[in-house]
Amino acid sequence: MIPSPIVFLVDVDNTLLDNDRVQNDIKRYLDREFGVASRERYWAILEQLFAELGYRDYLGALQRFRVEHPQDIHLLVMSSYLIDYPFANRLYPGSLDVLERFRSWGQTVILSDGDVVFQPRKVERSGISEAVEGNVLIYIHKEEALDDVERRYPAEHYVLVDDKLRILTAIKTAWRSRVTTVFACQGQYAHDRNTTVACPPADLTVERIGDLLNYDVSALLAANREFLRG
Repeated sequence: MIPSPIVFLVDVDNTLLDNDRVQNDIKRYLDREFGVASRERYWAILEQLFAELGYRDYLGALQRFRVEHPQDIHLLVMSSYLIDYPFANRLYPGSLDVLERFRSWGQTVILSDGDVVFQPRKVERSGISEAVEGNVLIYIHKEEALDDVERRYPAEHYVLVDDKLRILTAIKTAWRSRVTTVFACQGQYAHDRNTTVACPPADLTVERIGDLLNYDVSALLAANREFLRG
């Protein structure tokens, strides 16, 4: 396969979509339908799974919670709430416009972490999958799947947009001048001071994903000094 001149790799949670608000909505729903104690227990299971798996498995946590309450038929409404959640309402302003702009410059691919049911559902129902013509990659740990990313979407250069400096740093370390890293400073991880202090800055930082509409492709690439020297 001939490499594309440029491929854009874009994260989902807290990059294109306000996942913090999604979490808050889920907590409020749990409070209303099941009470504070149940919400706290469900969230404890969710965090335990996150520690085990490296991503939040909402449906897996619900299944474990159900094992503890096998007679609670009302739990079935929670699965419907998760599957039918209106993710499109939680897109950041300008998200789909940014994807459209990227697509005018080169192939654009969603690169996300997550489970095999809830995360694809989120990408589909939000309209993100359609916006990138179905070019969606979801891994358990995407920074450990770069060989597969390159095999599926070979490119001379990549532009990676993410809200996690840890991920941006790991992929920059692997690909070096071949990737321009863009830090979308949105959400809980972007404002984790421990991470921002521990990691070097990305090639480019924007306060909001929609701010990327103010850049042309040359300006994006110019942020990567190593790329320019090459």
